[in-house]
Amino acid sequence: MILWLCLCWGFSPSAGQPDSELMARYLEEQLLADYSIVEQVARRVPRQAKFLQRLETRPRMSEFHVRSTIISRYAFTTVSCTMVNSGSEAREAVFEMQIPAAAFISNFTMSIGNKTYYGEVTGKEKKNSTNDKERHKKPPSPTEGRENGYETFKASVFVPRKMQARFILHYEELLQRRLGKYEYTVSVRPQQLVGRLRVEVNILENSGIVNLEVPPLRNSKQKGNGRAEGDVSPPPSTVIGHTKTLAKVTFNPSVVEQTRIARNGILGDFIIRYDVNRELSVGDVQILNGYFVHYFAPTDLPPLPKNVVFVLDSSASMVGTKLKQTKEALFTILQDLRPEDHFNIIGFSNRIKVWQQDRLVPVTPNNIRDAKKYIHNMSPTGGTNINEALQTGAKLLNDYIAQNDIDARSVSLIIFLTDGRPTVGETQSSKILSNTKDAIRDKFCLFTIGIGNDVDHKLLERMALENCGMTRLFQEDEDAADHLKGFYDEIGTPLLSDIRVDYPEDDVEQVTQNFFPNYFNGSEIIIAGKLINRTSDKLHVEVTASNSKKYILLKTDVAIDLPSRNDIRGVPGLEDGKGDNNYIERAWSYLTIKELLNSRLKSDDSQEKDTLMEKAKSMALAYNFVTPFTVLKMKEAGLHSEPPPEEFISPSTDGIGEKVQSLQGHKAPPGIRRGQDKQRIKISKTSADGDPHFVIDFPSSKFSVCFNIDGEPGDILRLVSDHRESGVTVNGQLIGAPAPPNGHKKHRTYFSTITILSNKPERSYLEITPKRVILDDGERLVLSCGRSAVVRSRSLEVSISAYSNITVTIRDSISFVILIHHYKKPAPYQRNHLGFYISNSKGLSSDSHGLLGQFLSHEVKLLQESLNTSGHEVGQNQTEALKANPTNTLQVKGRLIPVVWKQRRIFNGQQEVDCWFAKNNADKLIDGSYRDYLASHPFDTGSTFGTINSL
Repeated sequence: MILWLCLCWGFSPSAGQPDSELMARYLEEQLLADYSIVEQVARRVPRQAKFLQRLETRPRMSEFHVRSTIISRYAFTTVSCTMVNSGSEAREAVFEMQIPAAAFISNFTMSIGNKTYYGEVTGKEKKNSTNDKERHKKPPSPTEGRENGYETFKASVFVPRKMQARFILHYEELLQRRLGKYEYTVSVRPQQLVGRLRVEVNILENSGIVNLEVPPLRNSKQKGNGRAEGDVSPPPSTVIGHTKTLAKVTFNPSVVEQTRIARNGILGDFIIRYDVNRELSVGDVQILNGYFVHYFAPTDLPPLPKNVVFVLDSSASMVGTKLKQTKEALFTILQDLRPEDHFNIIGFSNRIKVWQQDRLVPVTPNNIRDAKKYIHNMSPTGGTNINEALQTGAKLLNDYIAQNDIDARSVSLIIFLTDGRPTVGETQSSKILSNTKDAIRDKFCLFTIGIGNDVDHKLLERMALENCGMTRLFQEDEDAADHLKGFYDEIGTPLLSDIRVDYPEDDVEQVTQNFFPNYFNGSEIIIAGKLINRTSDKLHVEVTASNSKKYILLKTDVAIDLPSRNDIRGVPGLEDGKGDNNYIERAWSYLTIKELLNSRLKSDDSQEKDTLMEKAKSMALAYNFVTPFTVLKMKEAGLHSEPPPEEFISPSTDGIGEKVQSLQGHKAPPGIRRGQDKQRIKISKTSADGDPHFVIDFPSSKFSVCFNIDGEPGDILRLVSDHRESGVTVNGQLIGAPAPPNGHKKHRTYFSTITILSNKPERSYLEITPKRVILDDGERLVLSCGRSAVVRSRSLEVSISAYSNITVTIRDSISFVILIHHYKKPAPYQRNHLGFYISNSKGLSSDSHGLLGQFLSHEVKLLQESLNTSGHEVGQNQTEALKANPTNTLQVKGRLIPVVWKQRRIFNGQQEVDCWFAKNNADKLIDGSYRDYLASHPFDTGSTFGTINSL
C-alpha cells in the first residue's frame, strides 16, 4: 500500500519522505486547474487528482480574497471565499472568518449554484423561534466564539455535487491607536491550501503615512508558523507600495509559499501597522458631506507623574503559568516607573495583603528592589475576594491623595488583575460595581485585566467603563507576559488630564464624547458629529487641557468646503471603488453606536437601558450594522438572480463640499461661544524687527528714537536683561542673508530665534522660532506656530495666533509680542524671521538693561542747536520745526548723539514710524559698544551690563 501511494505521487519508495516543494507545486497545478469555474469540474482529470477527491471529505476552497480600503483610520473590509464541491454527493461547506471584536459586520451574501442568499440586518427579537430553520443551510453566526479581541463569523451551507458556493462578507471598523501606531489585522486561516489566496490593503491618510511596517504572520495558537526568532521581515510574497499619503500592501502567496509557511494551510494574522504625521495642535479635523471626525493625538508633551496601585490576584487559581507570567510582567513594569511616580502593591485572595501600609512610596532603587522581592514571594492560595481588594486599593489611593501634598498635575490610577470570578466576600456583581464606584468617586481611574477563560469579563469591562478606565482580556498562553506589559505601556505615560474638545453649539449636533479624563502617550482621542450651520464656511475647534499648575488651550478654524482634500478619485488602487458610503458619516455612526452600547452597559436603570437599546438598534438598522441588538437574517433572492459580482466597499467622494442641511438632534455640550473674533494685538513701538531695526518709544517726550545693529550671522544679542531684579532676560539670535543688489551692505541679518528666560517665581524658558515654540518650565512642551494655542501656568502665559504672532505674559506685568514673518516666495535676500516688541514693561525694574531694556526707565532730551554751540532743550511744540535740521542732537545719560529725522517701516500694525535716527551702530546712544551686548549662548542671562551668568 505504501509503495502504491508513492507511485501515485510520482516518487520512489527509496526517496523517503516526498519532497514538500514538488508536492506543493503539484497541488497548486491541480487546484488552479480543477476549481477555477463550475463548468470545468466534470471534465476528465488525472488519476491522482481523482484519488485526492475520494480522500477529500469537504468542499475545496479555490479562492480566498480579502480587500480593504482604509481611509483616515476607517477600514472597509470585504472577504470573498469560493468553495467547490467536486464530489459525487452534496457536502457541507463551512465559511469561517475571525474578525476584530470591535468591528461591525455590514453585509453578507451567499451564492450556491443559481441561488443567491443575501443578508438583511433586522432588530433582534427577545425570543427567537427555531421552527423556521431551513435544513439545507445554517444561518451565519457573527459572534460565535470570542478570543483575544476577535470574534468568529461562521456560516455553513450544503453544496450540491459538481457545484460551488461563494461567500462575501463585509465588515467595518475604526482603527484604534495604541503604542503610537494603528494596527490593521486580517485573519488568514482557510485551514487548507488555497489555489488563489490574496490580501490587498489600500491606505489613504491625508496627514501623511509614517512608520509603515508589515511584520511576520502572527499565529499564537499554532506551532510551526515559519517565523524565526527575531524575524521582522514581511510574510513571503508581500509587496509594499508607499507614497507620502497612500500605501498599497498585497499578500499573494502561491500554494508552494503557503506550504512553506504551514503545511496544513493554517496561516495566521496578516498585520499592517502605521502612524500618521502629527504635531501638538488642535489635531486633524476632517469634514465631508455634513459630518466631521476629529483626531487628537499630540506629541512632544512631558509625561505627568503617576500615583499607581497594583492590585494583583494571588488566589489558588493563579497557580502555575498565570502567576509566573504576571510576576515577569510586573518586574518589567516596575523597572519602567519614573522617579516622579509613587506606587504600592496589593495581593489578594481570600485575604488582602498590602505591601506598604497606608502609603504610596516614591520610585527609588531600594523601593523597586523591595517591591520585586514582595512580588517574587507571592504564592497562590485561597479564594478570590475582588470586592475587598478593590475597596482596599481605593481607600489607599484616596487617603494618599487627601493627606499628602501630591503633585497637582499627577494622574492617579488602579491597575487590577484577576483570572477568576468573585468567590469570597461579596460575590454579587451589581454590589461589587456599586461599592467600587462609591469608593472611587470619580477621583481616579480603574484599569482591569482578565487572564484566562474563567474571568467575568462583563464585570471587568463594566468596572473599567464606570471608572474612566479600560479593560483587556488575555488568554493563558506563552505571550501573556508580553500582553500585560503592552497594556501597561498603553497607560503608563499620561500626558494630559481633563481634556475637553469644544465646537460652537450653533454649528454642530450629536457630538460624541468630548470630555476625557486622561490622554496617554501613543493613544488617540476621537470625536465625531454632525454639522448644522448652513452658512458657515468653517468650523471653530478648541481643545483645552487643565490642571492646577498648567492650562493649555489649542484652537483653530477648519474650512468646511474642502473640494479636494478628501477626494480619492484618481488615486491609484482606489479608483475602482464602488458604493455610496461617506466614510466620515460611517465613522460617526460607528462611534455613536459604540457609546450607546457602553452607556447601556453602565446603566442600572431599566428604562434608561431600554431607551439606549432602542437608539442603538435604530442607528444600527439605518447603517446596516450587526450589533448585540440586531441580527443578520438570510433571505433568498429571486429565482433569476445572478450571482453577485465581487464588490468591495470603499468611500464615495460624491458631493464633497456641499452645503449641509439643517438637522435635528441634541446639541454639543456648551463650551465656547460663537463670534470669538481675533483681537488686534496692542503693542508699543519699542521693538527690534527686520534687518534688525530698533525703535525706542518715549511717550512722555512724544517722539521715538531708532537705530540699526549690523551684526554678524550667528550673533546672539541681549535685548532685555533684568535677571537679578525681575528675573527676566530676552536674547535674539541672528541669521544671515545676502544683501539686495546695489546696496551698501555686505549682508542682511534677521532674528531667527528669540529666547525668553525667567527665574521668578520658578525657572522657565521659551525658545521661539518661525515654526515652533518650546516652553520648558521643568517639563518640555512643543507648540507649532501654525496653530492657535494658549498655555497658562501660575506665572506665565503664552498665546499663539497661528502664523501671526506670539504673546508672552510674565506675572501679568511684563508682556512681549513676537511677530512671525513668513515669505511664501522669498527673494534671495529674505528669510523667515521674527520681530520682537515690548508691550508692557511695568514689571521690569529700573535697572534693566540690554539693547532695548536700558531705555525703558530713562528719558532722552532733544537739543535745538548743533554740537558746536551751547544747545538747550527743545519744547514739544518745536519738534516739527527741527525735523529738517541735519544737526539735531539727543542727550542720553550726559552723552550727546547727532541724529537725523527718519521714517521707519515696522510691522506692528502700523506701516511707518517717525523717529530720530542714531547712526554708526547706535554709537554713544547705547551704553558701551555693540559687542558688549553679545551673549555667549541663547540662555546667557547677563545680570548686569558687562557680566555673564547662565540660567
